[in-house]
Order: sequence, then C-alpha cells, then structure tokens
Amino acid sequence: MQTSASPQHAGLTTHSFKTIVVGGGQAGLAMGHELAQLGQSFVILDAQASIGASWRNRWNSLRLFTSAAFDALPGLPFPAPSKSYPTKDEMADYLESYAAHFALPVHCNMRVDALSIQEDRYVLQVGEHRFTAENVIVAMSISQFPKIPPFASQLDPSIVQLHSSSYRNPGKLPERDTLVVGAGNSGAEIALELAQSWPTKRIWLAGRDLGPSPLKFDNPFSWWLFSHVFSVSTPLGRALQARKRAHGTPLGRLKPADLSAAGIERVPRVTGTYEGKPVLENGQRLDCALVIWCTGFGPGFDWIHLPVFGTDGYPIHERGIVKDMPGLFFLGLPFLSAFTSGFVGGVGRDAHFLAKHLATRAASHW
Repeated sequence: MQTSASPQHAGLTTHSFKTIVVGGGQAGLAMGHELAQLGQSFVILDAQASIGASWRNRWNSLRLFTSAAFDALPGLPFPAPSKSYPTKDEMADYLESYAAHFALPVHCNMRVDALSIQEDRYVLQVGEHRFTAENVIVAMSISQFPKIPPFASQLDPSIVQLHSSSYRNPGKLPERDTLVVGAGNSGAEIALELAQSWPTKRIWLAGRDLGPSPLKFDNPFSWWLFSHVFSVSTPLGRALQARKRAHGTPLGRLKPADLSAAGIERVPRVTGTYEGKPVLENGQRLDCALVIWCTGFGPGFDWIHLPVFGTDGYPIHERGIVKDMPGLFFLGLPFLSAFTSGFVGGVGRDAHFLAKHLATRAASHW
C-alpha cells in the first residue's frame, strides 16, 4: 500500500492498493482468503461497524436455508452439526472468527461512496479518503435497500407498515390482523412466526405460491447438481436462472402445508389500494391493521459510476468478470456462475475462479 496527499483532491489522503475488495461479508471474506492463498496484495473495505453486522441486524429467529454442511467458506468448516441450520448470530460469529483465523485485512466503517476510473486505475471515494487500485472486486450483497411498492403510501395511516428488514420478532409489534406481502422464504417464515405467536389474529400471506423446492440443500448430490448442472453454462441452468428472476425461489425449508396448518390464509398478489385498504389481484380488499412488506431488496449499485450495467440494472459480466472493464469483478451475485452462487457455501467456488483469473492477469503485466 502507498499513502500520499493528493494535490488534485485537496484535503483528501490517497491510499493506493493493488486490489481492493468492496464488502466484508461472506463473499468478500472468501475472496480475501483466495487472494491470500495466491500471494496477492489486497485490502477489504466494509461499510458495517463490525464483521457479520448485516447478519446480526436481521430478524431474531432467522436461520440459514442451507444446512451447516454447506455453509462453510474456503479453508474453515462451519462449527455446527452438519444437518443443523445455523442461526443468524451463529453465521455472524463464524464470519468474525473466519476473518480473525486467516488474519484478513478487513477495514470496517468504510462505506464506498463512489467508484470511477481515471487513466488506468480505479478510484474509490470513501468519506474523506480516496483509494486507488488496479483491481476492484465488488463483493457486496444485492440486498442493499428495501423495495416497497409506491402504492404503500396510499394505505390508511392507521395501518402499521414495515419492511422485512425492520422486522425483529412478534413481541416488537402490535398484535393485529396482519398482511404479509411476498410469499417467498422470508415472507413465509415471518407469517408462520406471527401465526404461531398470535393464534387469535388473522394472518394473510399474499403472493404467488412458489411451492416447495424439489431438492433440499442438505445432501452432496443436491449441492453438486445446483453447482454444476444448474449453471450458466448449461441450458437447464440458464432456464432456471430466467425462471428465478421472473418468479423467485421456491420455499427451501417450509412447505405450503405448514402454512395451512398454522391457519395462514393464502391470498393473491397485492396490486394496489382502495379507500386506504390493500387490494388483491382478484379485487378483494383486506381489512388488516398491520402490513409487513417481504418484497425484496434493490441492488444499490448507484455508487458505481462506470458503464457496466444492462437495462435491468445488473452488471454485465461473465462469471463475475467484466470483459469491457479489465480489473473489475463482481462476486456474490445470484447465479453468478450457478444456482449456488448466491448461497454462503457457494461463494468460495466463484472466489477461487476469480482469484485465479486476477493472478493470471497480474502475472501478464510483469
């Protein structure tokens, strides 16, 4: 690393690195491990106050949808029974211990405000600091900001609203008839927890019934299948990728029967409002007093001031490599190379591939 004052940017200190990894979650830490194994010089910048904070800040009862056998990062097994499903705090603890075990150079409270390029180096603006690098790996989750439909503002002010990112447990909320919008894994699990905690209240779950996943991520064959057969290099994988983007992911741990047994009422999608009440696709109005939006997140790539995005807002890449912008990489995106790319246990394979590519690129510059 080199540090110097920058006359072109008065008041800013410029820090120069060979490679900068943006994001200190599971993807960034896996990338750090692979770069270190190949003897590459790098630093990891993370916006959170501590490693694993993004996991700790999620709802209390959250467990991973993959069993512990498939939740490890490269070089360090997950410290839990292989068939158990780790809690969010166990995941956060593991990430902290992983960074410490491999002495990874993670710098917290370092939110990157802008990424651009000047001449042959990438420039990252981090508060009052300016970083430059030959290589940048964007290893951030695409779940950066809550997505809530615009018509939510038209609901009656008496209806309490929150996004799943703000949900913690039923005890933090008023016990009311509740509409959970979004029938994916998060919506289903939150709806079930509310129904079990509030047996006298009506709980509606709105959204397309995605059904259960045909295979569970709790055996080696399933993991191999979703890592190699359902990949971007096969017709089956590309078909699944398109379906996942259009319709979401089937339920991983729960079954539709579990929701019915708890008394949860399945209803169609919410399409708007009428007289302050949510309106369903079939025209039905629901008289609810609480709405939890489990409607996903936006990627939050607006800080990247580079022409690397498609019309859908996602980066154009091949297995994380941005061909038109040498030295720029993405890691941790859903279906980066296969269905498992977006899972904790899948980022290591993609990180290994990118680290080898980066090392080869570095060697060719000598």
